Amino acid sequence: QLQASGGGLVQAGGSLRLSCAASGRTFGSYAMGWFRQAPGKEREFVTAISWSGGSTFYADSVKGRFTISRDNNKNTVYLQMMSLKPEDTAVYYCAAGRVQRPSSSFSDYPYWGQGTLVTVSS
Repeated sequence: QLQASGGGLVQAGGSLRLSCAASGRTFGSYAMGWFRQAPGKEREFVTAISWSGGSTFYADSVKGRFTISRDNNKNTVYLQMMSLKPEDTAVYYCAAGRVQRPSSSFSDYPYWGQGTLVTVSS
């Protein structure tokens, strides 16, 4: 089970850190990803990290502003979001998949959290 948290309301230019805690299973050997779904839009890839944390992959829209990291001892993955924009407003989902490299493909992630809402005001 994956539990995402840390969402909220923030002004444009602000920062938030999302967390995704895993329980019931050890996800230390899984790649982890963050996806988001804005109102009226399809779910899209944001970023992903390999099981070791040694490899990361970002969507162009968040590159340089968002940072993904993980602590396998705590079974938790983080998403540090900076310089937030109104277009970052979405429900953010974490996901886990047993792939070697961080992937942007939904089908590589069979395990999904419930999502946490991030709202960026202008």
